[in-house]
Amino acid sequence: MKNGKEVTYRDAVKEALREALVNDERVFLMGEDVGRYGGSYACTHGFIEEFGEERIRDTPLSESGFVGAGIGAALAGMLPVVE
Repeated sequence: MKNGKEVTYRDAVKEALREALVNDERVFLMGEDVGRYGGSYACTHGFIEEFGEERIRDTPLSESGFVGAGIGAALAGMLPVVE
């Protein structure tokens, strides 16, 4: 619930991601179609315009590749959100 009102799961995820991105510039999001398309359920729609391509990264269809990149980023002190 947000301000005493129910929100959809999608809107809650979108708001949580936005809050994390706003509050810490080490946070970035990567995954298939999370940038230009806005993600599978539009949870990241508009994020690429709001936060830029450096923090919202579309990845190729290679889950093991971008999960590995996320692990490397975390080891380097970044805060990746891998979808």
